Amino acid sequence: MWDSAAPPGRAWAWSKRAVWSSVKGSGECEALRPALIDTTASSDDHSRVTQTRALTPDLKGASAKDVLELTRSLDVRFLRLQFTDILGVNKNVELPASQFEKALAGDIMFDGSSIEGFVRTEESDMLLAPDLSTFRVFPWGDPHHRIGRLICDVNLADGSSFSGDPRSALKRVIADAASMGFTMNAGMEAEFFMFKRGPDGETTTQTHDVGAYFDLAPVDLGEEARRAIVEDLELMGFEVEAAHHEVAHGQHEIDLRYADALTTADNIATFRFVVKVVAQRFGLAASFMPKPIFGQNGSGMHTHQSLFKGKTNAFWDKSADWELSKTALHYIGGLLRHARGSCAITNPLVNSYKRLVPGYEAPINVAWSMRNRSPMLRIPERRGLGTRVEHRVPDPAANPYLALAVMLAAGLDGIRTNADYREPVNENIWEMSHREKRRLRIDDLPHDLNEACDELEKNDVVSAALGGHITQHFLAAKRQEWREYISQVSQWELDNYLAKY
Repeated sequence: MWDSAAPPGRAWAWSKRAVWSSVKGSGECEALRPALIDTTASSDDHSRVTQTRALTPDLKGASAKDVLELTRSLDVRFLRLQFTDILGVNKNVELPASQFEKALAGDIMFDGSSIEGFVRTEESDMLLAPDLSTFRVFPWGDPHHRIGRLICDVNLADGSSFSGDPRSALKRVIADAASMGFTMNAGMEAEFFMFKRGPDGETTTQTHDVGAYFDLAPVDLGEEARRAIVEDLELMGFEVEAAHHEVAHGQHEIDLRYADALTTADNIATFRFVVKVVAQRFGLAASFMPKPIFGQNGSGMHTHQSLFKGKTNAFWDKSADWELSKTALHYIGGLLRHARGSCAITNPLVNSYKRLVPGYEAPINVAWSMRNRSPMLRIPERRGLGTRVEHRVPDPAANPYLALAVMLAAGLDGIRTNADYREPVNENIWEMSHREKRRLRIDDLPHDLNEACDELEKNDVVSAALGGHITQHFLAAKRQEWREYISQVSQWELDNYLAKY
């Protein structure tokens, strides 16, 4: 979600005025939770009062000593050092309290050869370098034996950045944007399903309700689980702006406030973990698979994005056509130019392309529009500081670090090269003939993962944003996934061919 307020930025400060109370949590144990505290963030041109229920304060600028003191104050007994592999799967190394100082100093090593797409056995020693501002406490479990979490960059044994670390890849593209004077703000809307579990605890595709878009209980039987997810996210410092049922049965969306690109990627990585943990607490299984049910809408991860120069939205020009600056239009041009090349990253599964088909509100065409939701890019109505581009292609299986990296790199390339942004398409593309789409230069997105990998392999801008290591290992993993998929005999084939031939 997005509003017209400038992005908040607060120095680290832990208010000892917090009032702690023991309340019954969503699980079976008692949990310490803070009362609401008003905090005010102000700048020269805006003032914003928020209420925080987080177990930890804003830790921007915090030192290792600050975080260590906080772990003691909050009875944190274990610390998870979190990172992601190239495919976006969360990984962690868990440490007891006796190792906290060593962890905060970035001296924890792990075997990188066991992580998808990292390194060979003979190059396996890797260091976890924690970002101290990301320290959070999980709001479940014994309040006297809490578990904390830090998100880490992955470094080589000599302390230099590891070229296969997705978080570091995003940081490199963010630095490139900064060299041009830009800061990216982004908000990702990750949809997900919650399914019933089978008699042996296995995940099924049986939904827990027959609800639809924005439906209210009692039709939406997942309301309690969704509310508990919001509760836990807020206790971890997330600012949740909305939560609602989506179009398909059992499908949900929780919207988080936008932030800078790195924070947004960190938030999505944590969000997916929290959703799965809370769903399990309610006897449900959460899935971010893009298209788990045939005939129903799939799950997207619409990504809102804008560039700022200081406190000014670089996408807004009140006097220009559509009130969009040349920076915005060329950024759009870059996203269009590299849409096919970035699709393997934003839509990384065989299953992703079963969502990108006509008839289910998912985009299939490379175009942009003001109001129409059929193209891949939409420009929401809000202008001023809220001017932004909504990229509707990505799905929630994507690695958020890599997805934001390739989208930002594509947009920056468009700005550098004055990319052609064409005219907005405000008609329904789904109803256009092939000839009409050709006249308007509307291309198709890749139709399957194999085609998407071909497009990535020949796109220099996207490959450069990822770096050679990630590009090589990602493509190798996805080519293997495709080979395994096409060698399978599906139920559809048996139904259509077995008796006929």
